[in-house]
Amino acid sequence: MDYEGAIGVPITFLHKYNPSQFEIIQFRKGDDGKDLSINGKCPYFRILIKNKQPIKNPINTTSLFA
Repeated sequence: MDYEGAIGVPITFLHKYNPSQFEIIQFRKGDDGKDLSINGKCPYFRILIKNKQPIKNPINTTSLFA
């Protein structure tokens, strides 16, 4: 099952970016307290992406307890 929400990926993701598979939602690099910070600084630039066509596999709970 694929994750349906937004995912933060490093800038190097753009080398393998497939526009038919992922949607770029937002670029994140700021000082608003929402980015990854170390000692009060935000050294990491992140891109928020979302899978355009996540695969939904229903979980078969009967096989888990058989």
